[in-house]
Amino acid sequence: MKRREFITLLGGAAAWPLAGRAQQRRKPLTVGYLMSGGSTAWTSAFADRLRELGWIEGRTIAIEYRDVEARPERVAEAAVEFVRHEVDVIVTYGAAAAIARQATTTIPIIFTMAVDAVGMGLVASLSRPGGNVTGTSIQQAEIAGKRLGLLRDAVPHLRRLAVMFEGGDNAGVPEGSKAQDAAHTLGLEVAAHEIRRAEDIALIFGALNGQADALYIVENPLIAANITAITTLAINAQLPTILTTRFATEAGGLMSYGANFPILFRRAAEIVDKILRGVKPADIPVEQPTKFDLVINLKTAKALRLTIPEKLLALADEVIE
Repeated sequence: MKRREFITLLGGAAAWPLAGRAQQRRKPLTVGYLMSGGSTAWTSAFADRLRELGWIEGRTIAIEYRDVEARPERVAEAAVEFVRHEVDVIVTYGAAAAIARQATTTIPIIFTMAVDAVGMGLVASLSRPGGNVTGTSIQQAEIAGKRLGLLRDAVPHLRRLAVMFEGGDNAGVPEGSKAQDAAHTLGLEVAAHEIRRAEDIALIFGALNGQADALYIVENPLIAANITAITTLAINAQLPTILTTRFATEAGGLMSYGANFPILFRRAAEIVDKILRGVKPADIPVEQPTKFDLVINLKTAKALRLTIPEKLLALADEVIE
């Protein structure tokens, strides 16, 4: 073989892992997409961004969707199934990423909304994740005080605050603590209410009867799976609520303040794109949110017989009427 031909052949072999893998397999690269409820807008943002980056679903990429409905045992089952199907990337939320990592240390795992990726042990550091896990974070605990301040602006008579969170949620408990600390700083009476299962929700609202002026809700998969029931109970109890996502405010919450989730899901798609093109997740920094949205539901405010101050409405990124 001539030297020039050998060099050409060697160069082609070096490029094979990035360009030739899909051709050799003769099937699209596969993303295992594992979520718990949530908004269809988040999923659409993810799929749309992949399409903009050149991936054609059904031709160059396949997405296997799984909804685990806030049940940890289903997360483990779905993760094992993805490993068995040899998907190329797993995309999921923070708590599920920890479970998925127990199923594989080789398939890249991208979390879309981790609260404390380092504290949960998902990554070694935000700048150098290491291992097979990286993604986007949402800084829930860090903005608990800001969220509570907005609630107080909306509810001037606020003196007694209730905080609802899932006791088994390693990410949600710190936010609940931060919210309580912020409430004490503002001179509010505060009572924490812990749920472990959906059946606890109605019991908590029974205990809240006449005992609170507003409710701070720490969102997580269990809360999201029951958000309509929670917001309905809150309205019936005449309790203004502050939450994290537009999704929860659309479901009847009074207001939400948190990271813009569609943007985070688009950025998660960009991380997937990098990985499918050969970048290792260990070398991709965890991305922090760059935009936070204030959403106010005026229909809920009316049901609560609450007038939202004009200065607060002027700050809102979106007002639901």
